[in-house]
Amino acid sequence: MAEALRLCTMFKSITHTLRGVSDAYLFGYFGNGKGEGLPLDAATKATVARLGFADAVKSALARTEATGDAMTLIETFGGKNGTRILLVGLGAKERFKADACRGIAAAAGRKLAAVKGSSLTVCLDGALASAKVDEADAGNAFGEGFGLLGWVCDEFRGKGSPEPKRVKLTLRSSTADFGSGVDRGLALATSTNFARTLSQTPPNIATTGYMADQARKMAKQVGLSCKVFEEGDLERERFEGLINVGKASENKPCMIRLEYVPKGGAKGRKPVVLIGKTMTYDSGGLSLKVNNGMVGMKRDKDGGCAVLGAMHAIATIIKPRVRVVALLAVAENSISDEAYRPDDVIRYRNGVTVEVTNTDAEGRLVLADALCWACEKENPASIIDLATLTGGVVVALGSTFCGMFCENDKLRGAIEAAACKSGERVWRLPMHAEYRDMMKSPVADILNSNPNRKAHPIQGAAFLSYFVDEKVPWCHLDIAGVHVSERNAGMWVDGPTGWGVRILSEFLDAQ
Repeated sequence: MAEALRLCTMFKSITHTLRGVSDAYLFGYFGNGKGEGLPLDAATKATVARLGFADAVKSALARTEATGDAMTLIETFGGKNGTRILLVGLGAKERFKADACRGIAAAAGRKLAAVKGSSLTVCLDGALASAKVDEADAGNAFGEGFGLLGWVCDEFRGKGSPEPKRVKLTLRSSTADFGSGVDRGLALATSTNFARTLSQTPPNIATTGYMADQARKMAKQVGLSCKVFEEGDLERERFEGLINVGKASENKPCMIRLEYVPKGGAKGRKPVVLIGKTMTYDSGGLSLKVNNGMVGMKRDKDGGCAVLGAMHAIATIIKPRVRVVALLAVAENSISDEAYRPDDVIRYRNGVTVEVTNTDAEGRLVLADALCWACEKENPASIIDLATLTGGVVVALGSTFCGMFCENDKLRGAIEAAACKSGERVWRLPMHAEYRDMMKSPVADILNSNPNRKAHPIQGAAFLSYFVDEKVPWCHLDIAGVHVSERNAGMWVDGPTGWGVRILSEFLDAQ
């Protein structure tokens, strides 16, 4: 499956088992928050003694660098064969949570990658028990951390780059509960890495047709249904946003619909609808981006990439008890004598008319098609859309939180719970009638972009609200600040994060 999904990893492969002997062992210890490490818990101390590592570990923990601070790593060697021992600081015990294991995995993984380590046994059960942290949750976070760290995409490198040398890595867990979590976490990382590789794929390859082909291929592999609306289908279904935004490009727009149906069909239950903005490239259209503003615009499809990754996880790992429908609005925003213009007016299938004031605010125009369709055709229990929609959300929240717009208390609570579980953080931003009024047009019903930059990220959400039935629970996630990492640190390398795959997966797992 990994090969079929075109995944590249820092390791040649990562497998997990509960049995066998490793060439490296990982133990955890807490600190007091004052730069001083605390003694090992009794269970870990007993394991260290049983393995013959007691003297080496005692000496290592006596070093000045053994502070116990979170994610600090000490290396030593012990036992008859000089086995590599990694001692990771866990921080203060009273503040330790399961999600810290993502960072622990990243620290250990970077060390193993550097020394070409081929196996690691994880012995954190004693520390987890003493901190009263669920082993399966911790294992899940650990598996995610290792799997996400492992991603690189070098398939576009040629003969000018050296051939990468990678080892096959085996992870071993000391307990079954932790191990079951690791398996789940690695699987979620695989789905996330699928989305990351799609994001990384350049626009001359990842055209609109390519994205449709990838959706069809993935759907066939994991047992999802897939339909692609294109050409005449768009006219018949009045997908006016896609038609107008995409008509300047030789790569024609399309709407991709995927569906997961659980065993038994989930009779009587409305589906959850996931929507992804999938702009394969955004030049800005006639409102052309300036200077280097186009660099990185291959990632304007990352909302759709995340939804594809989530559907892979839903079909292979999560398998929720509800139907899930995914809609990807796919287009390329280009320039030609066919391009749509500022001053154009678009009439949508729900009757709302839009005056185009900026062709670089195109994502909301294609998302409007998907939102109209979802409300009219899918009878949704809820709708969640993901989009790299505004630069304003990056100004507001940086790369720490995703901007969340959701006025339904139950849906918002479920999203926030999934964010806590996945580590993909969200921050609620306001929606109010005054923001909707900002989008009023003197010519049509609404504008696609108000030149007044006030409340810029909220403008995008306010626009989208005109295409959602007010009775349908809806959450808009603006991922413009979180869909890419700009530094090589922790479990991330430079490039796409696949943000959204794991939060959507956890949301559906709780349904």
